[in-house]
Amino acid sequence: MLRLAPRLRITVPLLAIGLGACSDVADRAVAPTIAGNAASGAFAAFTPLPGSAACVAPPAAHADFATYQPLIVSGNLTQRIILDQITDFTPVAGSGGDLPDMLTQNETGPDAFRYIYHTHEVGSNGALTVTDMTTGITTVAAQQQHYEALDGIVWTPWGTVLFAEERSVATFRDPQVPDAVGGLLYEYDPATGQTVPRPAFGARSHEGLRFDSHGALYGISESTLGVNGSGAIFKFVPDVAGDLSAGQLYGLQVKDPSRTGRARWVALDRDAVQVNSDAEAIAKGATGWGRPEDIEVIPNVPMGGRRQDVMYVTSTSENLVLRLVLDGAEATVSNFLKEGVNVFGLNNPDNLELDEVGNLYVVEDNGPSDVWLVRTGGGQLSQATSAGRWISLADCSAELSGLYFDRTDSRRAWVHVQHAGGALSNDLMLEITKPRLTQ
Repeated sequence: MLRLAPRLRITVPLLAIGLGACSDVADRAVAPTIAGNAASGAFAAFTPLPGSAACVAPPAAHADFATYQPLIVSGNLTQRIILDQITDFTPVAGSGGDLPDMLTQNETGPDAFRYIYHTHEVGSNGALTVTDMTTGITTVAAQQQHYEALDGIVWTPWGTVLFAEERSVATFRDPQVPDAVGGLLYEYDPATGQTVPRPAFGARSHEGLRFDSHGALYGISESTLGVNGSGAIFKFVPDVAGDLSAGQLYGLQVKDPSRTGRARWVALDRDAVQVNSDAEAIAKGATGWGRPEDIEVIPNVPMGGRRQDVMYVTSTSENLVLRLVLDGAEATVSNFLKEGVNVFGLNNPDNLELDEVGNLYVVEDNGPSDVWLVRTGGGQLSQATSAGRWISLADCSAELSGLYFDRTDSRRAWVHVQHAGGALSNDLMLEITKPRLTQ
């Protein structure tokens, strides 16, 4: 392990909303006020920002990051820089330590929640890094020259890490899966330090990864039907629970041309998906969207005397968040949040995250990068009735990525600042905290 020099840690208040703090432009309309209470989630009682942050250049010197406040938000939240590219990621992973993207904690096991795993979305020599939150030390968990555009990540129910490549056509082929056209899913075992490809999940441009309550694994194709791929939504059912080496991959097919309403999971050829799951999804008539990116699942939502899992999916180029009620071999699809319909100002929704009570947080792939807080009714609402800007990133050359709520403390969240602007290009990991009220 490479031990890094201790970094300066400082907690500073997030900038409060005031005159000149946000820019109201014509296509960024003011969202309605969101009310909240203790039962609504730790972060959910807030006054939405009236607009996106005004663009502010990041520091030109590394030392100035000690007091850097890149986020604009209303309320009394605090932020601190936990990790940065210059101090923490690059010394460990070299060029593969740039562009931290998605993240997860180790959510089970004897040391549960001690570690945070990060993917790095670089062109080659990509890395999965891990930060020990007790010591503050970041190390490499897995790195290969052929890893490219590492993005999606999830902790499995059996205690491993899945991470995947966001490539419709891979530049560097994995020698273990040389016929795969697109990116692959990988499984890292912290107990052994071993990483293996899981081509049965399909070769394509991966991002969001989530399990349902029955152990099925869901993913997407971050592409667009008729442009560069399928834009499909996928479901993988392993032949043996907890073993992703073999199983059946399905593509979602919606019956109505509106792409809403009843849908079914269409079985895809097991051999074909390991070469190009986009081509196989198109051949079998799977429905496509505009650059689906992330996924979140609320399990066991009460509905009509039953409990069903509810899944949310971003369709980035369509400024849309889908809602899927999962029902075995079928599903019901609705447009949950759509720009110009029930939200105004949503621009390139990308990452998703759920808080402890099921509120949905939608992270934009955009400059300025906003995060929207959306009520889901615990998963029961087919269409959102309220949405408001929760935070906004003032570095307009950057984007927020990988928002994740601490599973041990609902008043704390982490997020990466990727593609950081300025000459230093110093990507960050921020910790956002909601202070407890004192009497």
